[in-house]
Amino acid sequence: MPQLFPKSSNPMAKLGVLLGPLLFAGGGIGLSAFYRSDYTTGRNEVIEQPVPFSHKHHVSELGIDCRYCHTSVENSSYAGIPPTKTCMNCHQQMWLGAELLEPVRKSYQTNKPIEWTQVNNTPDYVYFNHSIHVAKGVGCVSCHGRIDNMPLVFQSKTLLMEWCLNCHRVPELHLRPKSEIFNLGWKPTDVAFTEMHGDVPQKYSTIDTDGTKIPTQSQSELGRMLKEKYHVREAQTITNCSICHR
Repeated sequence: MPQLFPKSSNPMAKLGVLLGPLLFAGGGIGLSAFYRSDYTTGRNEVIEQPVPFSHKHHVSELGIDCRYCHTSVENSSYAGIPPTKTCMNCHQQMWLGAELLEPVRKSYQTNKPIEWTQVNNTPDYVYFNHSIHVAKGVGCVSCHGRIDNMPLVFQSKTLLMEWCLNCHRVPELHLRPKSEIFNLGWKPTDVAFTEMHGDVPQKYSTIDTDGTKIPTQSQSELGRMLKEKYHVREAQTITNCSICHR
């Protein structure tokens, strides 16, 4: 019976056996990286809006609290988009004729809301509640990043399920006093004031909403304390599928 393949094909066959698994593994790694990339998740992408609203200007420079615009963030699943009247509370007195604010003035005159484009979107099959996160000590910065430094808003996290689970598995790494939920630049090692306890000075980073003085400490130490104080449930419960998929 004649030989089907020449002897020169033997090295090629061996090379194929060696490279096959490597190419398969490399393809898997490449797909995984693509799935988590900014292109796929939308992270760091600036979304065009009807009005180029700057959180950096309004929050960092003017000192406006998040809750002035997002009024329902503490008691609703939805943080809320401010009505045009909220904008006009200030802009009836300043920047009156600015071309940039023409969509705001038109919205106010016609009583038609501005059609803002949502930046941080979760799929329809995912349940997310802002109020419960605020009540448990999760600050805005954990999900939105340093939005107070953004001239234009962009999604700073992947919003993938694995990102959510990483926090739910170890929530103490993200908890902060409720008094500092909306203070995006706050750190547990910041020193707000010092008190003497006998001859020993004690440094404190903040006073919580219930009057408790929070000493300066590491995030892990603070998180363990707040996890118990705010009754954050164990990881087994808050990583259950039914928590987010209802």
